Amino acid sequence: MSFKDDDLCFAATRSPGYLIRRAAQLVVPHAEAVFKDQELTLSQWIALKFMYQGVADTSVSLSHLLGHNSGATTRLIDQLEERGLLTRTRRTDDRRVVNIELTKAGIAGVQKMTPKMSALWKSLLADFTDGETAMLISLLARLVDRLERTETG
Repeated sequence: MSFKDDDLCFAATRSPGYLIRRAAQLVVPHAEAVFKDQELTLSQWIALKFMYQGVADTSVSLSHLLGHNSGATTRLIDQLEERGLLTRTRRTDDRRVVNIELTKAGIAGVQKMTPKMSALWKSLLADFTDGETAMLISLLARLVDRLERTETG
C-alpha cells in the first residue's frame, strides 16, 4: 500500500486517524470492565500507574499524560488523596510547584490491578505475534513522539 494512493490509505475506515481513534473507543469498555467491582476506576489506575512508573510527579505532568485539563486532574488527585493513595508535597525550592507521590496503598493498588490489565492486553493482542506486538507498540510510540514534537497551527 502506498501513501500516494489516497483511496487505499485514507479511505474512511482505513485511515490511520480513524483506526487509532476507533481502537481507543473499543478498548475502553474492555478496560473498564476489568475495574468493575474494584476499588479503583480505570482513570484512577492509569494516573497511579504514571506515578508508579515515575513519568508523572506533578499535577501538570499528570494532566499532560492523561490529556485532561487542570480542573479535571485536580479533581482526580483530590479523590486519590482523600482515599490515601497519594500525597501532595509543596517543593521547597519552588513553592508554586506541588509534587504528588504514591503512598503504600497507592502502590498496592497499582500492583493489584497490573496483572489484570496485562491479561486484558494479552487477550486483545492474542492474534498478533510477539514481533507484531512489538512493532505495533514501536510504531505507535514513534507516532506519538512525532506528534508531540510537531507544533499545531
